[in-house]
Amino acid sequence: MGNNFQFLEIIFFAMVAIFIILRLRNVLGRRTGNEPTNTNNFKDHKSSKSNDVSNVVSIGENNFDEKSSKPKNKDPDIYEIDPTFDEGEFLQGASTAYEMILTSFATVDFDTLRALLDDDVYNDFYKAIEERNEREEHLETTIVSINSKEIIESNINDSVIDLTVKFSSEVINTIRDKDGELISEGSHGPDNIIDIWTFSRDTRSNDLNWKLIATQSEN
Repeated sequence: MGNNFQFLEIIFFAMVAIFIILRLRNVLGRRTGNEPTNTNNFKDHKSSKSNDVSNVVSIGENNFDEKSSKPKNKDPDIYEIDPTFDEGEFLQGASTAYEMILTSFATVDFDTLRALLDDDVYNDFYKAIEERNEREEHLETTIVSINSKEIIESNINDSVIDLTVKFSSEVINTIRDKDGELISEGSHGPDNIIDIWTFSRDTRSNDLNWKLIATQSEN
């Protein structure tokens, strides 16, 4: 009986692992079969990886060619080092990652945070969670809606692409003490939040996922 239980337990955890891997592949980046051979942070934070601002290309609305959906800027851009890049798919993935990261920060899901954050940002999130745990507080986050998302800047450094996304969202954050009593909550409904997050990916790496390397908020 005990051996059967252990066997079922192993199968269960294997299924969970497969689910997480498939979910993350759908979140940010996946192979299409057409990749080139060399394919491929909660307080304000800037990772050391984002300090090099060479080849910065603004990707605002006025910089796109309506027919090609590519920047009009003639400087080297993301499409030259990753011809398979799709802005719509990236923004959808970034939006999903945004929700997953906010939710994982509240629910203390270190595995998901580890998969989606770079080392510096992960360490900041980890410290913030530990400080919250020391105060014996519990955070509840409800993402009511993501009203808009847009790429506002790209930074290309050799094979590394950094894309900065501006999110406009409505979020309800509720904090409770160890006894479940409310410490703070949105008294007038959800807060309107403006977050500016930078995602990065090395196109020469076998890891196709984008990772969050910097965060800041306009609120």
